[in-house]
Amino acid sequence: METEKLYMLVGPDGSRTASTTKGTIGGYRKERRYGRLDCKAARRALANGALYAQQRVFFADEATAVAAGYHPCSVCMPAEYKAWRAAGGHSARP
Repeated sequence: METEKLYMLVGPDGSRTASTTKGTIGGYRKERRYGRLDCKAARRALANGALYAQQRVFFADEATAVAAGYHPCSVCMPAEYKAWRAAGGHSARP
């Protein structure tokens, strides 16, 4: 009997919950940024050190990431990032 793999996802209120479904969006808790799982910037950061990996979070979908207070990545989601900025979003880093 094989146990089902559990994934830790962040919910809309920022709490972590175990799920049997993988997240579709990755995030970086320190900068409250979310993006695609294949983001070049995230892959580069993961390759450069453990600090990024320790701050990595996952969301079920983009709406959950937004509800949790995260903003889009300028590298892998440029259109969403531009819309977020135009709506008054601001960040110290893209």
